[in-house]
Amino acid sequence: MREPYDDRSGRARTVTRRRALGIGGALGLVAAGGLSASAALARRTPFTGAELRSAVPLPPAFQVPLPLPSVLAPVSTSGGVDRYEITQREATVEILPGVRTPLWTYEGSFPGPTIESRRGRPVTVTHRNDLPVPTVVHLHGGRTPAGSDGYPTDLVLPEGWPDAVHVTRTGPGGPGHVMHDPRAVVTRLSRDYTFPLDQRPTLLWYHDHRMDFTAPAVWRGLAGLHVVRDDAEDSLGLPAGRRELPLMIVDRAFAADGGLDYPALDPTSRERPGVREPYLAGVLGDVILVNGAPWPVHEIDAARYRLRVLNASNARHYELEAITDDGHRLDLVQIGADQGLLAAPVVHRFLPIAPAERYDVVVDFSGVPVGGRVRVVNRLGSGRTRDVMAFRVAREATDDSRIPRVLSTDLPTWRRSDAVRVRDLSFRTGRMHGGHGWLIGGLPFDPARSDVTTGLGDVEVWRLIADVHHPVHLHLVGFRVLSRRDRPPLPHDAGLKDTVSLRPGESVEIITRFDGYRGRYLFHCHNAEHEDMGMMANLEIV
Repeated sequence: MREPYDDRSGRARTVTRRRALGIGGALGLVAAGGLSASAALARRTPFTGAELRSAVPLPPAFQVPLPLPSVLAPVSTSGGVDRYEITQREATVEILPGVRTPLWTYEGSFPGPTIESRRGRPVTVTHRNDLPVPTVVHLHGGRTPAGSDGYPTDLVLPEGWPDAVHVTRTGPGGPGHVMHDPRAVVTRLSRDYTFPLDQRPTLLWYHDHRMDFTAPAVWRGLAGLHVVRDDAEDSLGLPAGRRELPLMIVDRAFAADGGLDYPALDPTSRERPGVREPYLAGVLGDVILVNGAPWPVHEIDAARYRLRVLNASNARHYELEAITDDGHRLDLVQIGADQGLLAAPVVHRFLPIAPAERYDVVVDFSGVPVGGRVRVVNRLGSGRTRDVMAFRVAREATDDSRIPRVLSTDLPTWRRSDAVRVRDLSFRTGRMHGGHGWLIGGLPFDPARSDVTTGLGDVEVWRLIADVHHPVHLHLVGFRVLSRRDRPPLPHDAGLKDTVSLRPGESVEIITRFDGYRGRYLFHCHNAEHEDMGMMANLEIV
């Protein structure tokens, strides 16, 4: 095995494999200086965070029809580039029946409109910011040049906002702590984001990524889907058309006035980042929304359906299961992961999904009688958060779809022996500028500091070690999971991923090749409250 390297400087360290795994177990019990109250609350295995309770009456489950996000039309297709325009603006939307909820939106809807793309055909999206705060757009899972990746300080300023070249932290990061980023590229009112989309077909999603304020911005509605397709996938015969359903799952809570409740220290998201003490480990809601509707129901044929599932929640984990009203469990046949199709299908009875993960599954409803109902439940939920949505079989139908035994042949075949270095990276709670933080390698995020530097084309193995739940996301590249707790990966780890769920006290090894583009990127925890409180790091590809 190659010698491990320091996770910050790249200097060689003599950390044995057994010692690294031992550290991982210890982090689940104690952090430097003792666990904070929030970390102690996060010990419960099913989730990390605290739940808000809604102050308005909630509708019964499985009454509201499932909405399908609209597909955005390009404003131009000339020159081999599809061009889109999206306005970020405030809107009031009916989410709960009879209740009007103010949101921050892409094009006035939640989720935002879906963009449909073809592999290798570039897309340019012009985002105009008509919101009262700066924004940043990140295409999650996109193989994107650094200038369009949505770095957290590359702000799009709204009308009247002062020029911003630094961030002043006055919340949990410590009063008056100034962070300067000399490399920030700031624009006013609008920005063009260019996505080459030279990547495997898959479900991506776009969301706000403003430094220190990602969590409240996404909670308020700044999230949408982006699908990449190609001819090879189209030829497989998978369920398609109206039998292909995107499902963006989130949890939210509602205040007495119908607005979204969120425990922000600064409800305006203008100056002071962070959340109140009970929610430092993550914010959970008591209402499950799918495509922006509470516990919806969808009428279907007695046939196979392709469900493209995204967990866009801030902090909630799910373990999804499909059950008929008479207790029969349907197979969830996984055909894809974050970064596209698997080599071959994997059959699950239930499927864990962490924040920002995507799973592409086929469910066969042909054995359910007309009039029958299939509930999708969350095995990690309780009370109202156990229900997610339902399908009601409305009619018999012919079905010529299939699930091929071979789905793809283009997955990377990186081996441990290909790795030029191994890095150990700890994800744990700690102190940040005098307050509570979530740290990578013992350090909070600083945009002016280089954390990991690697060469274009280098293959690396990363050992990720957690104290509590941390869904770890790498920008630009996909990766394969090599092991969990020094054992083989789990069935749901199959395929090419860009987000991996670390459980409390767990160590996970991943392998990737840093190719595509040079520049400054990120890796971070996708518990949105954790990333806002320091759990991000810089990845420099040279």
